Amino acid sequence: MQSFGHWLLSLTFLGIVQATATPFKPSEYPKETAHCKAIRRGEVDEIVDIQLKYVDINPDASTTLLMVHGWPSLWSTWSKQIEEFKEDYHLIVPDLRGFGESTHPGEPQSSGTLGDMVSDLVCILEHAKVTSAVCIGHDWGSPVCYEAARLRPDIFTAVVGVVTPYIPSAGPFVPVENLLPLFPALTYQLFFDRQMDAAIAELDKDIRRTVRATLRTVASAPPSHFLKNKDSFLAAWDEVEQIEPVPFFSPEEEDYFVEQYRIQGFKNTLQFYAHKNRYEGWNLANSQGNHTLSQPVLAVYPTEDPVANWVLAAKTLTSAEFLPNLTTELLPGSHWVHIEYPQEFNTILRKWLNGIKEADVHKQEGHLDDEL
Repeated sequence: MQSFGHWLLSLTFLGIVQATATPFKPSEYPKETAHCKAIRRGEVDEIVDIQLKYVDINPDASTTLLMVHGWPSLWSTWSKQIEEFKEDYHLIVPDLRGFGESTHPGEPQSSGTLGDMVSDLVCILEHAKVTSAVCIGHDWGSPVCYEAARLRPDIFTAVVGVVTPYIPSAGPFVPVENLLPLFPALTYQLFFDRQMDAAIAELDKDIRRTVRATLRTVASAPPSHFLKNKDSFLAAWDEVEQIEPVPFFSPEEEDYFVEQYRIQGFKNTLQFYAHKNRYEGWNLANSQGNHTLSQPVLAVYPTEDPVANWVLAAKTLTSAEFLPNLTTELLPGSHWVHIEYPQEFNTILRKWLNGIKEADVHKQEGHLDDEL
């Protein structure tokens, strides 16, 4: 008579019993600390020291993937990509300034431009002794990566923009309110900018509720009027006494997320939405004029994001005209598509990474033939 172990093994080979994936445990990943210089802008600008935390995985791999989160995220929202690519690539996964344990220079309304973020990423790479990287961004992390490729093409060899398209600064500055007729779910950004103190108080009051309200999926969607209030971020949830847990987090991951946001609260994270930061970021790029990115670019847009129709946004922004080596992919899913559909997303990303690696090999072979 077969033992239970042999019977279970047989069923596993037949596909009747599937192996259970090991839960992602963010608290078990050690963090490195890069000590960086930053500008605190005020009546008198000051150069101050900040400490940027990042996770460094498989540093001996030949190609580095720099994974840049958005709002309200942390390094740990790249969990599915970390698990997928950790054996094949060098992964550097930071918490941006003001998030988690990464400190901020202060003055979030003026000291958190895209250029500031790029300087932070360069500092992190220098600390990790990395000279080049593929920059992979989600949400606000996408504009950070696009700006990194624009400002430092010598370092950032390729870009992946998840959700948010490339926003070229070739034309005039466009305030958020001008976008609302086409994208009404951006209305909450007015609250974050114009009533930042009230927004911080609302977000910090119950961090777990804020996190649960924001990180949703298509199958566990927020109320239809969420994000469309210029005087509150969470009011759309007022009729819901207990918001369900984040659907793509384990209890441990959600607890970690809440603990990390309790360190600083949301104050410095709202830098992305501040008019001053946005204008200064546009002004820098507009004055420099180099809006076309020659690097390979992969844009991944979800088709069911309540924030915006990102395909329409990319067409409106004429993003593709400035990205001659663009690959665009669409996936079902909401704003957190890389966590909601990790297998599909990872398949797209791996195929694209393999493609640019092959292109580099062919390019090097071509140079060798020329020399011979």
